[in-house]
Amino acid sequence: MTHLFPIRRDGDRPWLLDLYSCAGGAGTGYRRAGFHIVGVDLAPRPNYPFAFHQADALDFLANLIATGEIGRFSFVHSSPPCQAGCTLTVGTNRAMGWGGTHADLVPPTRVLLEASGLPYVIEQPNGRAEIRKDLTLCGEMFGLGVLRHRNFELGRWSVTRPAHPKHRGRVRGWRHGEFFDGPYVAAYGNGGGKPTVAELQTAMGIDWTDVREELTEAIPPAYSQWIGTQFLTQVRAGVAA
Repeated sequence: MTHLFPIRRDGDRPWLLDLYSCAGGAGTGYRRAGFHIVGVDLAPRPNYPFAFHQADALDFLANLIATGEIGRFSFVHSSPPCQAGCTLTVGTNRAMGWGGTHADLVPPTRVLLEASGLPYVIEQPNGRAEIRKDLTLCGEMFGLGVLRHRNFELGRWSVTRPAHPKHRGRVRGWRHGEFFDGPYVAAYGNGGGKPTVAELQTAMGIDWTDVREELTEAIPPAYSQWIGTQFLTQVRAGVAA
């Protein structure tokens, strides 16, 4: 049998499947935590720094399950496209009649993740995405130049929520014709006093891509490094699945 991935052996880093990987913000954090990474995204991602497959994430995961190749992995991270439930879509865009219809990929992703039998994460931004908010992380927890709150549903494992420190000020930019300064930059969009690409890279802790779209879609690697470290600590202690 020809295997898609190297066989995991004693002493090797465990393998992590990074679904809807974008340019590798999550993958980089997990790599720093101690995983080998395989990314999957529908779009070509030449800046992705690890092994990568351009494919439909749901089809790819379903094939891994059907063939048994999912057994090569120890953990799955997923960041399904969030446009259907993000704050901008359900707020301003809907009120103004902007934008189109967006598919909600969270439910079918969850079904396959459950079928995989592996511990997993589903990541989504604040909004109305229907996930359990088992964990919420913020840039201020890691001393970053963005707030970028992100929610995580944890499947087959759990972790104690870290304290959410008080924000030090506002996000820099224009609001309703008035400019506000602050210690954080807005990691989304282009107008309204948004940061330069270089400022985004510094604020997010991402230096391997200079594509604005990839930067604004990414989660800071500090988030997934924290998650990955917590999971591996539990595994080594015999706690996690």
